[in-house]
Amino acid sequence: MRILVSNDGFDDGGGVQSYLDAVVPGLAARGHTVALLRRDDGHTAHMSGGWPVFTAAGDGSLSTVKDWAPDVCFSHNVTDLSSDRALTGIAPVVKFMHGYFGTCVSGQKRFGWPIARPCDRAFGPACLALYGPRRCGRLNAATLMRDYAHASAQQQLFDRYDAIVVASTHMKREYVANGADEARVHVNALFAPDGPCEDAGTDPSSPPTVAFVGRMTTLKGGDLLVHAVAIASAQIGAAIRLVMVGDGPQRERWQHLAGRLKVASTFVPWQRGDDRWQWLRGVHLLAVPSTWPEPFGLVGLEAGRLGVPAVAFDVGGIGQWLQHGVNGYLAPGDPPRASALADAIAQAFRHPDDLALLRAGAVRTAREATLVRHLDRLDRILSSVVVPHAHPAGR
Repeated sequence: MRILVSNDGFDDGGGVQSYLDAVVPGLAARGHTVALLRRDDGHTAHMSGGWPVFTAAGDGSLSTVKDWAPDVCFSHNVTDLSSDRALTGIAPVVKFMHGYFGTCVSGQKRFGWPIARPCDRAFGPACLALYGPRRCGRLNAATLMRDYAHASAQQQLFDRYDAIVVASTHMKREYVANGADEARVHVNALFAPDGPCEDAGTDPSSPPTVAFVGRMTTLKGGDLLVHAVAIASAQIGAAIRLVMVGDGPQRERWQHLAGRLKVASTFVPWQRGDDRWQWLRGVHLLAVPSTWPEPFGLVGLEAGRLGVPAVAFDVGGIGQWLQHGVNGYLAPGDPPRASALADAIAQAFRHPDDLALLRAGAVRTAREATLVRHLDRLDRILSSVVVPHAHPAGR
């Protein structure tokens, strides 16, 4: 197949970039011909395969793409939806929805007031009325109207995509509830990074330790985690250490809270590449305390490669990879409460033999979530929408 991969850019270093860094070379290695379409004029340092690179024109014209004659377009995060509209007139389009695009104004899919909790409403005009009172996002009228218009425009494209790909069953339910054709929405779970999957082991004499790895924002629930560790320490009668790896606007607040609650904590600045995982060696549990419904929560599989099981609120796509009692514990998440997360943490540390089984389950789960399996499913999805046709000579 001739596959055109579309994204705003190919050098931003974010989660979508990491996905494309693995998937694009994987598709090329399977014999597919690949080209890239970007909105910006930046470099493609991450993409070193020598593939053709097209830039979307400001007027939405994609004549050069049409001349390249793709069999299928594989679209990702695009700010300007005019490129997606134009692509639907050139070739079948398969859209990977990495977030709540077209199903939520802010993309958070979460009420922030009176308490933080996931939102299961379908997107529509009522969101305009609820946005401010329920603190659904940034309190700015211009931002609200801009984001509402963009979500509406994205929703209107659902029927024009030949297929929509999501990372979890939760996300499929979300898109079907918002008007997407169930037969066209495909679940293709994400994959653990390349590398060996093995239990890194812990020192039996080391104190119980919980780690957080991620951006330190309100949505990530670090404050609830600090409270949960304090509660769980009291429950098991031993101090639980907390390692927080990352940066963000909530870092200072969480540090202050840990000090006030006398939680033994270490805050580590964001580490690049695999360096951040060194902090998980010797850690007993990974915590994923997100108060918004993560579309998937890849950090759990990444930690699982080292044999680190997870505790998390049962929201969003977390349950796609976290099986209660197999590779960690799920805590009730609607609403997410520190006491519920504390119960899950305490449960893990009360039963050392069960914790050892969870470590083995974490490795097994990560080992099964491979790029090869993801590409196998993706190949089938892309192939299913291709309309057979002959390419001009030399293409």
